[in-house]
Amino acid sequence: MGNPSTRRTVLATGAASALLLGCSKYGDENSGGAPEEAPSVAPSGSASGGEAPPGGKELTRTADVPVGGGKIFKDEKVVVTQPEKGGFKAFSAVCTHQGCVVANVSDGTINCTCHGSKFRVADGSVAGGPAPKPLPARQITVEGDSISLA
Repeated sequence: MGNPSTRRTVLATGAASALLLGCSKYGDENSGGAPEEAPSVAPSGSASGGEAPPGGKELTRTADVPVGGGKIFKDEKVVVTQPEKGGFKAFSAVCTHQGCVVANVSDGTINCTCHGSKFRVADGSVAGGPAPKPLPARQITVEGDSISLA
């Protein structure tokens, strides 16, 4: 028994590490000390590194997003809203409570049916429920009648 590390110590250390990892919150992924990157805005007509076509990936047409409501794009994890006629906003579709993708947009709110959180279509702020913070804004480009991820 020359090794002071016992099986119990190793298991306890492993359990503590797993506990710490399991307790991180959505949005805390960058707790490693590196500064968070702000969302980038690609100038119209340019592509970054050849990854996306000019203006980014088209999500929808302006006519498909109701005034006072919005449309959810589950694959892209983004929700696009139109709080006022001709004014479009975009937010992450991942609820800040426990990471569920929001389910619908109605009556001026973006709604997560997992635990009842609601977010305002105008700014993504919390309107009700257990969500601790607003939905993060996402960058979109509106060109003509096309809405694209920036």
